[in-house]
Amino acid sequence: MALCADKVSVHKSGIEFCSPTPFNEWSEMTISLQSPADGSRVSCHGVVVSCAGSKHSGYHVSMLFTSLTPTAEKQLGAMARSEFGAGR
Repeated sequence: MALCADKVSVHKSGIEFCSPTPFNEWSEMTISLQSPADGSRVSCHGVVVSCAGSKHSGYHVSMLFTSLTPTAEKQLGAMARSEFGAGR
């Protein structure tokens, strides 16, 4: 599933996004993020810690990243400080 940047909020340690389908809490998954600023990609492994909503309004999903490499941490920090991040 591809998500638009306006539906995603990146943090240094995780991500929040809206989804039309629910995710099971504590599910492990790997996602690939592409920065809208420069097109760089970072692959992150994590676990879904929250999924709330309904099939009518959509689901708000929170995922906590685990086992980040130093390079991935640096890229996520840059994304978190950009318009792609939580502080936008």
